Amino acid sequence: MTAVDVGLGRPLAARVPRVGRLAWQNRLRRKLIVLDAVAGIAGCLGTVLLRYDGQQALLSNVDYRVLAVATAALWLVVVALSGGYQARVLELGSEEFRRIGNAAVRLLALLVLLGFAVKADVSRSVVIGSVVSTAILGLLLRWVARTELHRQRRNGRCLHRVLAVGDATDVQSLISALSRTPHAGLRVVAACSIDAPEVISSEVPVLGTVDQTAELVSLVRADTVAVAGGGASQSRMLRELAWSLEGLGVDLLVAPALTDVAGPRVTVRPVGSVPLLEVQEPVFDGPRRIAKAIFDRGIAMAMLAALALPLTVIALIVKLTSPGPAVFRQPRVGRNGQLFTIWKFRTMRIDAQRPDGNDADGLLFKLRADPRVTAIGRVLRRWSLDELPQLVNVIRGDMSLVGPRPPLPAEVAAYGDDVRRRLLVKPGLTGLWQVSGRSDLPWEECVRLDLRYVENWSISMDLLILARTFLAVIRGVGAY
Repeated sequence: MTAVDVGLGRPLAARVPRVGRLAWQNRLRRKLIVLDAVAGIAGCLGTVLLRYDGQQALLSNVDYRVLAVATAALWLVVVALSGGYQARVLELGSEEFRRIGNAAVRLLALLVLLGFAVKADVSRSVVIGSVVSTAILGLLLRWVARTELHRQRRNGRCLHRVLAVGDATDVQSLISALSRTPHAGLRVVAACSIDAPEVISSEVPVLGTVDQTAELVSLVRADTVAVAGGGASQSRMLRELAWSLEGLGVDLLVAPALTDVAGPRVTVRPVGSVPLLEVQEPVFDGPRRIAKAIFDRGIAMAMLAALALPLTVIALIVKLTSPGPAVFRQPRVGRNGQLFTIWKFRTMRIDAQRPDGNDADGLLFKLRADPRVTAIGRVLRRWSLDELPQLVNVIRGDMSLVGPRPPLPAEVAAYGDDVRRRLLVKPGLTGLWQVSGRSDLPWEECVRLDLRYVENWSISMDLLILARTFLAVIRGVGAY
């Protein structure tokens, strides 16, 4: 008797599984194992050599350097047991780095327990230093590897081929969302309609209906199936789709209608057989806001003290190269609609008339080749040095280091109710708009990014944006 797949009505033996892991995923995994080994050996040996000044130290007739190599090998095991090599956490998000941090804590606990078990008089400074340095090096090397992966993806390599399932509107929204994050590596190559096939776009053909998804996976060589706009009404369809994809080595993703809400605000609450998504209310006040204020002012004061001499030099150059004040002041709108005066180095001639034309849209006004900008002003804008006096605004509490773009009063007067939510937090010296294209962004995208930050802000997100700001300034994309 032949076994039959109840979901598809065809023999189970006739289903040929695909290779579950892509070749580039295998290469990435091997690369990370090598990098973790390098981090473990360099961190442990470096700590030992630093602690003992390069001399051999013996403990129960065991060389510390041999013990360091053994600890490095143990590091690989602990990272693997902590899920540090699982494919789904290696490409995007902070989960990979969190697991490396957990592995470091577990390694330290394991070494302490082993030390007690064998009653070894091991130097605590060596143990702690080895684990900490290994974790730091491991995180740094993984960040470098991820940056390289994202670069390759922006060049069209190391991509997941996605077969989208849904109606035309939902699939088009999914395509637009994925196109805004090319570093995620998800490229929609074809679609299956829930009902009758519809035209979505010239780049993404609709090849059939949801019942044909399993057959079309092999046809388009997809390794991922993404269901766009899946809701409770489609639960049966999702269940049967999951059955049909079993054994094919394909990832199944569900993109709910809820967008621009970060993971920490979303939890799954199972109620009976229904998994409910619980969306927590965004936080605008309380202890986290106080912590952010302390973080902002502390970093701003440190930066202002460190940059005091360069800022003075820039101010003198601006003053001497064109008539007018060195610092430009302008009213802007802050949190809850409060007016404040923003500080920037002056980059334009004070007697210049505003020219016609606009290289942006919506409420933004920015010319790529503005004749009002001075020669030194172009340099300051290229490297975002004209923004540095806003550190004073951060110290005064008018602004934050990270937040929405500080708007003009005329812009705020034209805001709709949705855009006005940007005023629920302090404007920032940098933000998601700064690290996502700056002045090259259309108005709608700038608003979307600002609202995404308002809804999901956290100090960890601020740190990530500050790091990405440095890279954005170096590249100079959208700076004019």
